[in-house]
Amino acid sequence: MDELDSPGVTPSKYPLLDRVRSPRDLRNLSIEQLRQVADELRGETLDTVSTTGGHLGASLGVVELTVALHAVFDTPDDRLIWDVGHQTYPHKILTERRERIRTLRQPGGLSGFTRRSESAYDPFGAAHSSTSISAGLGMAVAHDILESQGRATVRDRHVIAVIGDGAISAGMAYEAMNNAGSSKARLIVVLNDNEMSIAPPVGAMSAYLSRLMSSQKFLSLRDLAGKVARRLPSGIERTAKRADEYARGLLTGGTLFEELGFYYIGPIDGHNLDHLMPVLRNLRDADEAGPVLLHVITQKGRGYAPAEASGDKYHAVAKFNVVTGEQAKTPPGPPTFTAVFGRELTACAGDDESIVAITAAMPSGTGLDAFAKAYPDRFFDVGIAEQHAVTFAAGMATEGLRPFVAIYSTFLQRAYDQVVHDVVLQNLPVRFAIDRAGLVGADGATHAGAFDLNYLGCLPGMTIMAPSDEIELLHMTATAAAFDAGPIALRYPRGNGLGLQALPARGSLLEIGRGRIVREAGRQQGREQGGIALLSLGSRLGETLKAADELAARGLPPTVVDARFAKPIDTALIEQLARNHAVLITIEEGAAGGFGSIVMHHLALTGLLDHVKVRPLTLPDRFIDHDTPAAQIIHAGLSASHIVQTALQALGVPDVGRDALAGDLPLSRIAPTS
Repeated sequence: MDELDSPGVTPSKYPLLDRVRSPRDLRNLSIEQLRQVADELRGETLDTVSTTGGHLGASLGVVELTVALHAVFDTPDDRLIWDVGHQTYPHKILTERRERIRTLRQPGGLSGFTRRSESAYDPFGAAHSSTSISAGLGMAVAHDILESQGRATVRDRHVIAVIGDGAISAGMAYEAMNNAGSSKARLIVVLNDNEMSIAPPVGAMSAYLSRLMSSQKFLSLRDLAGKVARRLPSGIERTAKRADEYARGLLTGGTLFEELGFYYIGPIDGHNLDHLMPVLRNLRDADEAGPVLLHVITQKGRGYAPAEASGDKYHAVAKFNVVTGEQAKTPPGPPTFTAVFGRELTACAGDDESIVAITAAMPSGTGLDAFAKAYPDRFFDVGIAEQHAVTFAAGMATEGLRPFVAIYSTFLQRAYDQVVHDVVLQNLPVRFAIDRAGLVGADGATHAGAFDLNYLGCLPGMTIMAPSDEIELLHMTATAAAFDAGPIALRYPRGNGLGLQALPARGSLLEIGRGRIVREAGRQQGREQGGIALLSLGSRLGETLKAADELAARGLPPTVVDARFAKPIDTALIEQLARNHAVLITIEEGAAGGFGSIVMHHLALTGLLDHVKVRPLTLPDRFIDHDTPAAQIIHAGLSASHIVQTALQALGVPDVGRDALAGDLPLSRIAPTS
């Protein structure tokens, strides 16, 4: 008698899944048993995400495909690469990480994406899209080279890349397929089509044709026909090849992939293990070399009614009630920076018909959904194509339109050459609305906007703004809309604004390259020897003001400045700070080499660096893992206490507590200069 059958023992909710400790445990199960594993795996995924939040819809859509791939292929020796990686929660559960799955996206827990350091079953880290085919081809070619040298660790390694219909639209995916098509690499690309945008109806005939075309007999017959055709005169050989591809293209819709050099199979039902298993086994056992594309149709949110009925298929969710599907509501608070940007841009577009908005598959994530509803003819979602988005905007700018490219900082990295060559070199007035600038909490290092100040700040003629709060973002959006002198960027963080005061109806224009004094120190005397200046860029102003309060309570009231502009910097104001203070601390939520470096470079050229102690506070020279936003700021050394300690150390003042120094010096006074 099994333990679970014993009296008094509560039956397991997922009895068969409990027996799957690793993928090898799937390989002796019948298809009927694999179906049960898939059902239980879907339930476990639901239970997990309901407590952690995360990417649910995509994970539910690949449950059967995940089970089939691990049941057929010898992972991790066979390499299974998931594009983007947000759909890999079922994969993680099956690959020896189930005991930790409820730490998903939690501090110190599992990543929400694939990560090489996390598991041998994650051969390639991901989070940005469209990389899987390139990486998979590299692995397949590397294996062939190592095998020819007698250094391969396994024989006949299979490499499988799973990529979605959205990700495969990106240029990088086609570059990889074009390269792979001219090779003999053993690469299997699984096109996970969950939008049915390029597929004919799926049914028994399609499944039959897929099994037929992936079978040894068909492949051998086709190979024989190819050999015969190669012995024919060249014109007849080309005609025979085209006839074969055209006939199969009519049946399956795979002509495009065939033209790229892939052998196309599909489409098949990605939720039907009776269809998936024989096709995958045929591909595993095939002797023929060369890349193959298997087209499977799946449904995002599959098996969970609230997700299936939702417009976004529960793509990314907060914690939720599994029974009702109701997601936990965040406490009411100030609007998000994203929403404030979208509101102001939509208002600006009402006054200016030349304003257009462009995004790369992120209309709601960048706050452009309201703009799209109000002005659909001036809104362009170009798909996962950041390079195209930037040059598309550049072309619009040449004709007098005022384009805004709304994009996450981390994704703008993918279009850097276009920013440099197509926009900046031609001094075109393209506006870059850079969302998720800085640290991003649970999404971790892959989505952090750490480098935009660096890679944009070095470009001649680029203007860069960073709002300290949501009101400043209104002003900067309006300023960008009116700015025609060249390219301009505004970077703003993820999350809610500060809610310090009500938002004005509209933003006002700012003078380019001018900061503002938020708090001016009083009369300087005593051991301060000139005092402290805190020069904050962007979202760190709140922590900077907390630090200023702490320093003032210690009798060291600093001057606090909101830089507003990372480029051009306010040279007059910065020189004034350097002349009138003993210590100048720059604070930014970006990597070293950004705003602080620009400030120090200017001070060095003017000779003022010799007269002031400059201490730049930036993100550290390492990646910061997923955590709560507050914890990430502490890990980064950008909290108020870090600012205070930096100031005290620079002044040479011992940290003896606020009471020992309080009252020696006048408290700071507020002197806003807008």
